[in-house]
Amino acid sequence: MTVTHTSAFSLEATKLPAGFDADTMQEVRSDLADNGVAAPDGDDQSELAAIVADARAHGIELSIVVLHGNPGHDSELRDLATEVAGFQHGTIAVFSDDWIGTTSDSISRVRLEWAEDTAKFKGGDSEEAAQILVQRLEQTPTVTWTEITSVLLAGLVLVVGGLYWVKARRREDPAAPDTAPPPEGTQIPSALTEEPVREPAAR
Repeated sequence: MTVTHTSAFSLEATKLPAGFDADTMQEVRSDLADNGVAAPDGDDQSELAAIVADARAHGIELSIVVLHGNPGHDSELRDLATEVAGFQHGTIAVFSDDWIGTTSDSISRVRLEWAEDTAKFKGGDSEEAAQILVQRLEQTPTVTWTEITSVLLAGLVLVVGGLYWVKARRREDPAAPDTAPPPEGTQIPSALTEEPVREPAAR
């Protein structure tokens, strides 16, 4: 893979790392075809190819692109990964000396970034960085974000349903008796009202 240093090219709008033009992207595509690794000319790809093969054996359709140095901003690596994903399916990981950019059609962004965290800043040792990334991606999360979201949604549905049921029960119940105190001076007949004491009749 030869990275040119052209100042203007068709992919500039996507903020790819400097030197990546349409011809370079075609070279990346060709380089990935044989072993899932695209690296600068002269780089030994054997160890990275073994990491890719192991990841694929564990169900992660991984492809790796390696750059020398670091681009102007780490987001350019993710943009490059997204461009590669236009012709390469699966999970794409782009490594510079210190940063990683990824995209995937099967792994969530949260999980990708979690895997990236400990694989960054390896001083250009892309093999070590790639191995760490794959090891984390192969770990089975105890709780997925999908499960968390499902639980939260189910709880919300239960709360809304419960409130609706309570309101429906209130509408069906007869009106409660009026227990407000009567106006002042109103006499209330009651069986408990005391009878007046009557004097015995004179004989």
